[in-house]
Amino acid sequence: MWGWFGGGAAAQKKKDSAKNAILGLRAQLDMLQKREKHIMNQIEEQDQIARKNVNTNKTVAKAALRRKKTQEGTLDKTIAQIATLEAQINSIESANINRETLAVMEKSSDAIKAIHQGLTPEKVDEIMDKINEQNALSDEIVNAITANPIGEQFDDAELEDELEQMQQENLDEQMLNTGQVPFADAVHKMPTPSHAEPISSKKVAVEDDEEAELLKLQAEMAM
Repeated sequence: MWGWFGGGAAAQKKKDSAKNAILGLRAQLDMLQKREKHIMNQIEEQDQIARKNVNTNKTVAKAALRRKKTQEGTLDKTIAQIATLEAQINSIESANINRETLAVMEKSSDAIKAIHQGLTPEKVDEIMDKINEQNALSDEIVNAITANPIGEQFDDAELEDELEQMQQENLDEQMLNTGQVPFADAVHKMPTPSHAEPISSKKVAVEDDEEAELLKLQAEMAM
């Protein structure tokens, strides 16, 4: 509550002044609240005296009622004073909170100002341009590295020829496994120019069908 911001004797004096004011008001408020309870007890006591003597001793009963009325008037004034002191305490506390809030806001403003010192929109644009420039340079470096692979390079044409040779060998092996040796040997032994294309799968399938029919016919004639 009393943590005022700012330095110097003036700030300390304001802090002590507000604190002392509230302490004095609370002490007075405590006294008035005790007085309120005491007056209420007296009013209750005089009321009991009046009731007790209302039929037997009217003089005593009237005197008790007069004292009761007087105490009630005093009670009303005391209650009003209590309300005034409570309002005053609330006002001082609110003023103190406002003062501390403004002090915090002022400190925050100074902090933001210090953070932004030397920082302008032009400066931000300059920094962003530098960042973008470095990112672009990084991309160029990566592209340069990946565009020049390390190690021995091979001719694609040679690789294609080797692949075709492997395909032909697989085809010859499949034909041998099916028992069609003569035809397979003929195909395997045929000279193949270096520029000739491999036999297509469709042509091989047709020749396989013809060979199968020929074998079937030879079997029938043997019977």
